[in-house]
Amino acid sequence: MKRLSSTPKALEVVTMLEDKFGRLMFYQAGGCCEGTQPQCFEEGGFYLRTGDVCIGQIKDFKFWIDKDLFEYWKFSHFELDVVDGFGPGGFSLETPYGKTFKVNYTLFSPDELDQLEPISRFGED
Repeated sequence: MKRLSSTPKALEVVTMLEDKFGRLMFYQAGGCCEGTQPQCFEEGGFYLRTGDVCIGQIKDFKFWIDKDLFEYWKFSHFELDVVDGFGPGGFSLETPYGKTFKVNYTLFSPDELDQLEPISRFGED
């Protein structure tokens, strides 16, 4: 069972960004400012920390989350979505196009937890 999915609307924006910027990556931090808003960067445009967690891929672009945030949300499915408007800050690639990525969370059932795909951690492979 996958930990990550996306809405069709989010996939449209990801495809548009891929056409403009090439390879992408996603990162969701647990801090202040844009903290819990998922952000999209050109691949390699954000430096990961040891232990950050890859929970899956959108298209074939890795979706990383802060290691501490993962501990909080590890029992939840992440669904990448997008809304019209500007989120706080504006470091993410979709911001200049009047879009903001967001995540919808759903708790896994006990049966689903037993079937989850494994995660990978940056720097611990």
